[in-house]
Amino acid sequence: MTDNAELDSAFLALAVPVRRSIIARLSRGPATVNELAEPFEISKQAVSKHIQVLEQAQLVTRTRDAQRRPVHLNPARLEALTAWIDQYRLVREEQFRSLDAVLESSAGQTAPTAKEDK
Repeated sequence: MTDNAELDSAFLALAVPVRRSIIARLSRGPATVNELAEPFEISKQAVSKHIQVLEQAQLVTRTRDAQRRPVHLNPARLEALTAWIDQYRLVREEQFRSLDAVLESSAGQTAPTAKEDK
């Protein structure tokens, strides 16, 4: 996922706590709007609007199961977001490992030996 518009859409959708809670709930399995609305003190219509934003960001999908329209996570989209974040996390981790190596090397050079202490 390198398209800035797609990234913006996904991160804007996830900027709202209710939407993050919906994503967290869906991580346990698909759910209907009624099931997703249960923990919130907002209307089902408001929850539906949040789901629409998540759908537009391609973070969730809906299927039809007779009268039900369960909402599902879109794992491919979440993996793409994770991959985008990981590329920066991995660079930073490598920088910290390099810094650790320099610090260990410098600490080993300045630490007094047992003979010098006597």
